[in-house]
Amino acid sequence: MSAEKPRSLSDVLLAGVGWATEGLEAVDELADDLGRRVGVEPDRMRAALRETLGTLRNEMSHLGDRRDDVIESALAKAGLVRREDFDELGLRVAQLEHRLRLVEGETS
Repeated sequence: MSAEKPRSLSDVLLAGVGWATEGLEAVDELADDLGRRVGVEPDRMRAALRETLGTLRNEMSHLGDRRDDVIESALAKAGLVRREDFDELGLRVAQLEHRLRLVEGETS
């Protein structure tokens, strides 16, 4: 069993939206059920639901274009950093500690 490469959030969302829009029969059934519940004609509900799913799929594809910006923003809002940034900061701290030891050694 081979391990798959982890997928990005936008890839997973796109796959989910793609799956949802591929199942037009399921969408029609959902539209029919929703139409009965809220008193809207099935054809109008189908059109509205398909339009909504199409818009969502379009937005998700644009998210792929902006995914790095979206991820950076989400990480910043959550107060998290990327591993790469964390490692870089650790290297800087180690360099500063080394320089401080050198300076302390000169003053002794």
